Amino acid sequence: MWKPALVAAGVIPEPEKGERHEAAREHGMHALRHFYASVLLDAGENIKALSGYLGHTDPGFTLRTYTHLMPSSEGRTRKAVDRLYEGAESAPDGPQTAQGE
Repeated sequence: MWKPALVAAGVIPEPEKGERHEAAREHGMHALRHFYASVLLDAGENIKALSGYLGHTDPGFTLRTYTHLMPSSEGRTRKAVDRLYEGAESAPDGPQTAQGE
């Protein structure tokens, strides 16, 4: 079911008639697992929790495997500031807002 879905999505080519799909780790369920880990890390999930979700007994293994997917400090900072301003409502800033003396 997985490989035909990848074909339908245009991710991998349709195999020739009578042939099997190409065996490639990046086309298998491992790719879905990697995607899951990357989404959680991007959302700020910690390595210890992710390790448990993935069934790893050693969070150090998870860190070594997925550290390249962890958002940078600069990326986290930008996202935090963006979220702050996304919720801010625009207030009028014309002369009517000036405080009287």
